[in-house]
Amino acid sequence: MLYSSAADWRAAPKKRILFFGMSGLGKTFVSNTLRAAGSWFHYSIDYRIGTRYMGEYITDNAKAEAMRVPFLRDLLLSDSIYIGSNISFENLTPVASYLGKPGNPDQGGLDMAEYVRRQDQFRTAELNALRDTGYFIDRAERLYEYPNFICDTGGSICEWVDANDPQDPILSYLAEQTLMVWIKGDEAHTQELIRRFDRDPKPMSYEPAFLARVWQEYLKEKAVSEQDVDPDDFIRWTYAQALAHRQPRYSAMAQNWGVTVTADQIGKVRDEHDFTDVIADALELGAKAF
Repeated sequence: MLYSSAADWRAAPKKRILFFGMSGLGKTFVSNTLRAAGSWFHYSIDYRIGTRYMGEYITDNAKAEAMRVPFLRDLLLSDSIYIGSNISFENLTPVASYLGKPGNPDQGGLDMAEYVRRQDQFRTAELNALRDTGYFIDRAERLYEYPNFICDTGGSICEWVDANDPQDPILSYLAEQTLMVWIKGDEAHTQELIRRFDRDPKPMSYEPAFLARVWQEYLKEKAVSEQDVDPDDFIRWTYAQALAHRQPRYSAMAQNWGVTVTADQIGKVRDEHDFTDVIADALELGAKAF
């Protein structure tokens, strides 16, 4: 790993961290806390996806919707209005809205073939954004003079890598650049994530084989055709399975490529000093495991 021990980590003049885990467990919270300390550059993978790699898709989709409205169509064709997405670290809704949900078009659902196409676009975008990590480490130091760096990844990183392959190209690259940190939730956190998602279901990105399996299982269990699927019901039904699907993948990433901290530990971080201690403890615990 980038830091061989707790002492190595504490003494490092340049600290480089990559967070991974389910959305809602504190990745962005602790990233914002460190950024506020003044010496940390915050690189958000989801923000990079939405601005650099999927921005045109998102804008074109919004324009296509506007073209269906005669009043907006005329304004758009005459270059009288501008349509764009207002993505920020705190508001990544344009990315989620573009990904969409499969099912009945009358309920806002996408045809499954179109949904799969957008999923593949997101996968390509996320891999590209992850490969940009080294560029942003260099940019943060060279341009902005930030010695420390945080990479805040999306929940779907585990869908595109094989943590049990020591030659995995993405994980090998990221491990050279950063200390990879899994923010792990317990059963109570899992139930809270499920309750939160049930109240406000949001689009997600899935490994193709997992998506194909759960889609067929849903159609069979609900006895509905693809065109009659309730989009929100499908992603609610899928969410708990997605959590279970991702958990062993995150665990393997932490075991083979990084360290583990708990969501409770992260929730108690109030400043840079607290965070340094949390990571030092995780490195010591990892060393004892071997």
